[in-house]
Amino acid sequence: MSNSLPRLAAERLTESRSILGRSKILVGFDGFVDTILHVVDQRESATKYTRLDKMGEFGRRIQAAAGKSANLEFVEQMVKLGGNGPIMANALAQFTPPVTYVGSLGYPNLHPVFDAFAKTTRVISISEPGYTDAVEFNDGKLMFGKHASLKHINWQNLLKHIGEPDIVKLFSDCAMIAMVNWTMLPSMTAIFNKVLTRVAPMLEGPRRWVFFDLADPAKRAPEDIQTALKTISKFEKNFRVILGLNFSESVQIGGVLGIKRPAESLPAVAAHAAAIREKLGLDTVVVHPTHFAAAADASGHSALSGPFTPKPKITTGAGDHFNAGFCLGRLLECDIPMSLQFGVATSGYYVRHARSPKMEDLKKFLRSM
Repeated sequence: MSNSLPRLAAERLTESRSILGRSKILVGFDGFVDTILHVVDQRESATKYTRLDKMGEFGRRIQAAAGKSANLEFVEQMVKLGGNGPIMANALAQFTPPVTYVGSLGYPNLHPVFDAFAKTTRVISISEPGYTDAVEFNDGKLMFGKHASLKHINWQNLLKHIGEPDIVKLFSDCAMIAMVNWTMLPSMTAIFNKVLTRVAPMLEGPRRWVFFDLADPAKRAPEDIQTALKTISKFEKNFRVILGLNFSESVQIGGVLGIKRPAESLPAVAAHAAAIREKLGLDTVVVHPTHFAAAADASGHSALSGPFTPKPKITTGAGDHFNAGFCLGRLLECDIPMSLQFGVATSGYYVRHARSPKMEDLKKFLRSM
């Protein structure tokens, strides 16, 4: 890919500020309080320690303790807003479009971790959040979740807190809708069906973008995944559908669809995205491994290397930032390569700085690539 693409993407952002200012976005429906943790390798003093930075070594220590016991120390790095939806919505809000978030951010009062988020985003909270301990290493992360409150994310509770006419208006007013974290929300497929039958028929004008992120469906039964995918395919009648997947998720979805596992290379993953897209009949499928990203739409498929860093400040939420950047490109009607460029740059900035880039941050980062 031409190294002029990042600079062209930066120029596109400058040209599109007015478009973004009037392009409303709706995101839902999860919400978590994330505690980012490191594992102590050696404790030198009350304030000094060395970090265990390889996931494999952590696994070996746990395995060595089988049948015995072990004392593992975690050090809290930060407590932050979490969940695929809030992280993605927060990233999108930095790019200036009006964003509405509906989900589990605390009820009847917002959890304090979402206070800053609520200043940049219109929030409608319908339940208490979930909680995640994210144990991070340089080569990956382990997410330990407490999800009891997520059972309240269902259509009946949405109606209780918002009402069907207002739900229809939320969808109608937006140029893009994102419904994410299907795996952790047991009632999400039912919500999809209600949107298809109660909301979609009421929408007028051009088809809106709708983004789906299944979010690591390995723990869900293949039959549930197949049902969700069939339901997502039905959205193409009224929407332009984007299905976002990391590499592991793309392999899982490919397996359910009878598509062979690809090699983890740029051309193979791009072809894999195209095969999933064709099988499901969607507008766009995007796959983002750690070092690069690939996507396919009706115009073809493409892949792009990302600005990888071996020592990220944070990894939890990197995929959600990629999704925000990629959706930014689709919202601006960019082609696949430029949409991928926005995705990898947004994620690349985030893992280096442990915060979402604002518009000027993203433009500066793109120009430096």
